[in-house]
Amino acid sequence: MSVATATPMRISPLGRVEGDLDLRIEVTDRVVTNAWTEASMFRGFEIILKGKDPQAGLIVTPRICGICGGSHLFKACYALDTAWKTHVPRNATLVRNIAQCCETLQSIPRWFYALFAIDLTHPNYAKAPEYDEVVKRFSPFVGTSYERGVTLSCKPVEVYAIFGGQWPHSSFMIPGGVMCAPNLSDVTRSIAILDYWKREWLEKQWLGCSIDRWMENKTWDDVWKWADENDAQRKSDCGLFLRFAKAIGMDKYGQGCGKFLATGTYFNPDLYDRPTIEGRNAALINRAGVYDGKDFHDFDHLNVRESTAHSFFKGDTYLHPWEGKTEPIDPAEGHKQGKYSWAKSPRYEIPGVGPVPLEAGPLSRQVIAGRPGAAPHQDYDPLFLDAIKKVGPSVLVRVMARMHEACKYYKLAQKWLSELDLHDRFYNKPEELKSGKGFGSTEAARGSLSDWIVIENGKIENYQVVTPTAWNIGPQDGRQVHGPMEQSFIGATITDPTDPIEMGHVARSFDSCLVCTVHTYDGKTGKELARFRIGELG
Repeated sequence: MSVATATPMRISPLGRVEGDLDLRIEVTDRVVTNAWTEASMFRGFEIILKGKDPQAGLIVTPRICGICGGSHLFKACYALDTAWKTHVPRNATLVRNIAQCCETLQSIPRWFYALFAIDLTHPNYAKAPEYDEVVKRFSPFVGTSYERGVTLSCKPVEVYAIFGGQWPHSSFMIPGGVMCAPNLSDVTRSIAILDYWKREWLEKQWLGCSIDRWMENKTWDDVWKWADENDAQRKSDCGLFLRFAKAIGMDKYGQGCGKFLATGTYFNPDLYDRPTIEGRNAALINRAGVYDGKDFHDFDHLNVRESTAHSFFKGDTYLHPWEGKTEPIDPAEGHKQGKYSWAKSPRYEIPGVGPVPLEAGPLSRQVIAGRPGAAPHQDYDPLFLDAIKKVGPSVLVRVMARMHEACKYYKLAQKWLSELDLHDRFYNKPEELKSGKGFGSTEAARGSLSDWIVIENGKIENYQVVTPTAWNIGPQDGRQVHGPMEQSFIGATITDPTDPIEMGHVARSFDSCLVCTVHTYDGKTGKELARFRIGELG
């Protein structure tokens, strides 16, 4: 009797956006049996910020990312609001909510068509039902849905630019408020832009129905009934995706750790006019929380730790971000110590359970939204908690959670626009305290994004940023427990070892924010400029 041996493989790079993500896997009989994610770029923003003016984070952190820079600004601003004990006018909270929301709205169709759906046209699926229609709609650049979806994705950030002056890399949110004074024309124009985006893409192209009809879906069974309810919904991009994804098995792999984190986002302006860390959870509209696969737990930032056991940083530290250290080492030396990634390994200490890896992202947000006991101003939505209890997490469920948010966030943005009082204040000048600690967090498109700041003698003594990608792609911790994405690869079946498209589906379902590197050639000389490498290690 022969025993199958594991074949090591490397896929480099795997990411399609914002940075280099390398993947090492072991494959036995075409099933992934082990996985290691490698973030191959050093960031170092924490080192840049040390010793700077406390407000430097408002300028520097939005430059960490060209896709979710507004989210970086949002949490950096609240980190200072809590450290300086500011008073934020109602209008300013509404504008911050609107801007953050619009950045996420633009990301939803852009991610689906430009980053995820193009893989559905892979030749592996040529014999699947409706493949020709998938190719017609989702082929990059020329697909009928691709072109329209990507083009219309820019509309929500036009609203961001109306309030923020520009997008990306705006710095208009400041401690104590925002640097803008919108007029009635700005507000009515913003309402019209979002309405156009909703009508022309979200309802006409993606759903084939009104957003109100979609939001009637409260269970996973409801979603499948909806997809076959009438021709318009059946022929929509959403209906097509649901059928095709299930036909090619996207509901069977990519489960991950099955534990979820949301730090929450958007504030009720009447409950968070004087931001504090302690009062944050109660003021949130989209709630914070942890789901361990069985039970819910309140989120407490003091339970966050970062492990460097397998990261290219000194030692095997396990620290809360206020005490966090960013001391890089040579990767060559790190490999000798068993380290293999520039990402740290965020973990959450669940009382009575211990440190656990947690998935961040839209699916996490929607799982937490299903927690009973929401206050009247908070989001309660049982759909995706029902999904993971009935069918479990998967690539398909993760994708649908993100698309689901388009309807919810559109409604929120329009509500906040209607509540602005153009005759009231948008800023209160704060006292710039010489010392203090702050915590600011939000839900970027890709998940929980947080800043911890320590101020001493009027300067930044420590600044730590924990991104959703770190939560998801972080390496093993000191107990040798894999990170969420590493666990998501394990168990997937690879159809073609020379072209493991399934690994791409898993990575793209998380939308890891790492700069893309592609196989490219100079159009004039034909010279190869970069290579996408797949193969056995040797």
